[in-house]
Parts: sequence; C-alpha cells; structure tokens
Amino acid sequence: MMPHLFSTFFYLMFFFQLDFSDYTQKIDGSDLSIDMVSISGGKFDMGESLRDNTEVSSFWISKYEITWEIYNLFMEHEISNDQKFKVGDERISLDGISKPTTPYTDMTFGMGYEGYPAVNMTHYSATKFCQWLSINTGYYYRLPTEAEWEYASRAGSRKDNWFGDEVSVIDDYAWYKENSGGKYQKVGQKKPNSWGLYDMLGNVSEWVADSYEERIFKPRGIRKNPFVYDESKYPKVYRGGSWKDKPENLSSSKRYFSDKSLQKRDPQIPKSLWWNTDAPFIGFRVVRVDEISKSSLRKKFWNNLNFIIN
Repeated sequence: MMPHLFSTFFYLMFFFQLDFSDYTQKIDGSDLSIDMVSISGGKFDMGESLRDNTEVSSFWISKYEITWEIYNLFMEHEISNDQKFKVGDERISLDGISKPTTPYTDMTFGMGYEGYPAVNMTHYSATKFCQWLSINTGYYYRLPTEAEWEYASRAGSRKDNWFGDEVSVIDDYAWYKENSGGKYQKVGQKKPNSWGLYDMLGNVSEWVADSYEERIFKPRGIRKNPFVYDESKYPKVYRGGSWKDKPENLSSSKRYFSDKSLQKRDPQIPKSLWWNTDAPFIGFRVVRVDEISKSSLRKKFWNNLNFIIN
C-alpha cells in the first residue's frame, strides 16, 4: 500500500499529458494574456552548493512579471460559486474566492501602471491571484516554489547568475539601484536569460510559494520538488532582488523573507491580508503544472488553510 502522508518539504512529481511547449494564456473577459515558457525538469545545485542537491519536475513559468493590468483583473473580478479548473484530465470544482480590498492609496506609488510589474501585494494576495487565474482559465496555476524559481533563474548555468561572474554586464539584464532611476521599470526591456525569461533578477523581487526555513540547504541527499509550508503569515520567501538593491544583492541563490516591516505604515487594524504598504519592490510571476496529488496540497499553495495573523 502506498503511503499517503508526506512531509511538507515534498510534493508528488507531475506528468504532462498535454503538448509541453511555450504558449500564451488568454484571460477570459479581457484582451490580456500571459506568455508562458516551458521549463524541462532536471537536477541542479540549489543555493551555494557545489553539487547537484535538488531535482525539479517540468513546469511552465510566466515569461514576465505579472503586470498591473493583469493584476487589476483579479482585483475587479466578479465573485461567483461553483467554478472549475483542470488538473491533467480532471475537472475540479471550486468555490468562488474573495477579491482584494480597495487599497487606501495608489499602490503604484506613482511609478507607473501599464506594462509595469504589480507590487505591494501580500504573499497571501499573490497566492489568491493564482487561485483566481486557475478559475478563470481552467488550468492549475500557483506561485513557483523556491526550487522552481532558482532553477528557472539559473537557466542551466552552474554559476550563481546565468550571465557569469562579471558584474559589469549586469546592466544588460537587470534594473537595480544604480540604473533604475529609483523606481521599477516596464517588464521585458532588458535581455532575457538563456531560457527566455525576463527580469528574473532586479526590477522587482518575486514572491515564491515557500515559507522561509533557514536550514533549507542542510545536506539531505537529492531533494525532489521541495516545498516548505507554514500557516503563519511570516516569514515568506521572495527572490531575485529589485530596483532598489545593489548588484551584489541580485543573484539566483540569494534569499529574502518577509516580516512585519512590510506593513509598518498600514493604517488598518488588523493589518490588511491583501496589501503591503512598504513593499513597492516585491511582485511575482506564476507557474503552471498539469498534475497535483491532492486537494490538501493545492490548499497549501493557495493559502486555503487556517491563516494565522501575527
């Protein structure tokens, strides 16, 4: 009999039954879409290890960071019930979800809207966007795990950054403190990495699915599809560095994690589930997978369990 209890560090490998190629995901009710890039799975040296220590299965990831126009569709969606999305060949019913509260101020902070990355959403809000996108499109979307994000960022390179160790060439690939003009920039203006992904470093940091665990890289052999989940609001991981960081803080392996300082100017009591008043440097991108083991894991990726506010 196969075991049915699994550590939160692992989830079952998924098998693609559809054509595994790049595609464009149309969003119903709009003329907007998300370009998705297919990433073949493999082993890689996650973190600063000098050996292959992590294995990920294949997935799709968005070519660009999610922009304000697309995120705004989520903020304005109609709440309804009994909707379905697809996992492999299975259609799964799902109740409608709530939408973000109206922010008390302009969350772009005047840095730009059309074509610019959405920012200032909480980790919870980013996961709910993924749930909404799944309902809207009929396919399973979520945030990338730390492992998926780093694997995609490295793009097959064994170096910490795909363009090598020369800091002088980072201008070609990333927006950071010295070249950003003190704000985020439109997505896709710099060169992509060798797998065709834009702004993986710089511009805005990106939420990933995982809760932060300090000793995640402690040797345990090859880790397959690791995922760390904790119900607490903090700390959650974000990756990549942003427009306000120095070049040395933009790397595929560097880890950042959230805390209460991201909401220090939030006037609401309790603090908003949806908005971070002090995170104009954090956005996200999405991944799609075509098989997931069970609903309890989907709930973890979408923060559908008891959410602890602290």
